[in-house]
Amino acid sequence: MTNSSCSDQPGNDPCEATLLKAEDAALEMYRFAALLLGDESEALSLVETKVAEATIDPCAAPGATKAMVRQQVLDGALAIMQQHDPASFANVPVVTQPSPCIEEDDSSPLLPGQLEQMASGQDRGRLRGWLDQLTQAQRAIFVQRAILGSSNADTAASINRIAKPARWTPE
Repeated sequence: MTNSSCSDQPGNDPCEATLLKAEDAALEMYRFAALLLGDESEALSLVETKVAEATIDPCAAPGATKAMVRQQVLDGALAIMQQHDPASFANVPVVTQPSPCIEEDDSSPLLPGQLEQMASGQDRGRLRGWLDQLTQAQRAIFVQRAILGSSNADTAASINRIAKPARWTPE
């Protein structure tokens, strides 16, 4: 059966374009979940579960649906992190010394877009190794701020959804 809104010419199929957008969104969610969790199979399982559970309104804007599923994947990843270490988000850490840096011998700052390349390219092992040195809370904050581009307020709000008690502030 064919969809009357889809054309028969390859490359011009709006359904194909929608499918490619969905695949890109799922890949993006998998990448950030893997960075948050540090476990690729756990991240894949989470994304599959959250996408399967999502109630998608066909009339809703595609961006709204992606944002909703992305939020569910983020909340799911944070909940898993909380399960792995129940004390990880209980208290806002007091930073007494700076966290270890990504740069090893290179003292130059990362250029815009370079972090995204590290997260998905051949340097992803180096980035994940660095993330493994962080506490769960530091890892959650870094991935949300640097990879997802979340604001301080959005990052605090997402952690507060799973933290008991909820004490995180944008500061």
